[in-house]
Amino acid sequence: MSKKITVLRDTQPTVLLDATKWEKLSGDPHTVNLNAYTSEDGSKLMGTWMCTPGKWAVNYTKWEYCDFREGYCILTPEGGEPIHLKAGDIFVVEPGFQGTWEVVETVRKYFVFA
Repeated sequence: MSKKITVLRDTQPTVLLDATKWEKLSGDPHTVNLNAYTSEDGSKLMGTWMCTPGKWAVNYTKWEYCDFREGYCILTPEGGEPIHLKAGDIFVVEPGFQGTWEVVETVRKYFVFA
């Protein structure tokens, strides 16, 4: 059985403005999602996320891979130390992460949710 391959070279992303489900805590952040791929069952998603400065309370229920291309943000786990992330950083957020996500300088990242 051959596996399917999706080439995203000519993809026309679905654009979603201010689509985050997270609770805004401060600032006036605005987001743009360019969703380039969604699996048939909707459980996997990949694309580009851009966001202006602001802060949210977050509660991850899915695994997320992030490749920061521009900007600077701070993720702070509940009861933990802040994690400073900037352009060039690649990281994973595990399901169960709770805390805050603060965009300090406008961010552009590639993401995969699974």
